[in-house]
Amino acid sequence: MKFIVDVMLGRLATWLRLLGHDVLYDRNMDDRRLIRYAREQGRMIITRDTGLVRRKAARDCIFIASDRIIDQLKEMKQLLCSMDRPLRGRCTRCNGELECVGKTDEIRDSVPDYVYHAHDRFLRCTTCAQIYWEGSHYRQMKRTLQQVLR
Repeated sequence: MKFIVDVMLGRLATWLRLLGHDVLYDRNMDDRRLIRYAREQGRMIITRDTGLVRRKAARDCIFIASDRIIDQLKEMKQLLCSMDRPLRGRCTRCNGELECVGKTDEIRDSVPDYVYHAHDRFLRCTTCAQIYWEGSHYRQMKRTLQQVLR
């Protein structure tokens, strides 16, 4: 399932990408362009905008009632089956796919020394080359997901 997320749900877009979902998000996108991209690319719209949900052109919408990220994830939980697979699929910055990479000179030059020496597994975005590793943010994310999945 591919999504397009409106400007009110940037944090949710990031979380969905971390969970491996293809999510288009641009904080400068207006409703007309959002609807057009959703139709052209076969994406489901995720929004908090009641006006957008009521528009006929916006056929496939998921309305998110909450403004808290934990509650937003809980609302999405029923629709998503992969919430237990963090850091497996998408870059949080550009939505590109992530690939596993080993310790290389390129990785050494892209991350702090202590990170390079403390970790053996890294992920790199195939589009923008952003590097990811399972550090403290990853552990916090797993705790948050456990809370959501309870």
